[in-house]
Amino acid sequence: MNDDRTGQIAVIFTSIRNGADAAGYGEAAAAMDALAAAQPGYRGVDSARDTGGMGITVSYWADDAAAIAWRDHPEHTAIRERGRALWYDHYSVTVTRVERAYAWTRS
Repeated sequence: MNDDRTGQIAVIFTSIRNGADAAGYGEAAAAMDALAAAQPGYRGVDSARDTGGMGITVSYWADDAAAIAWRDHPEHTAIRERGRALWYDHYSVTVTRVERAYAWTRS
């Protein structure tokens, strides 16, 4: 795990899932995780979802160009449209540069 994200671009995706097609969503999410990890400039991801359907996924990118290339990737675009049509009631995206980062882990 890379705890020092300083200087990276963080794309914060906050969503509300509606519960439709859970299996299809799971398959698509796994496919997008693998596809994102294969993209130039990919630096990692953190994700969580509560039992009510609210989720937060933060993907990290080396620079703006890498984050934009991921946004515009044809397979990602197709899945985003599927999500709008089927899986999400709402989502928002915030893009920011990480100014400072640190972590702590229990030994």
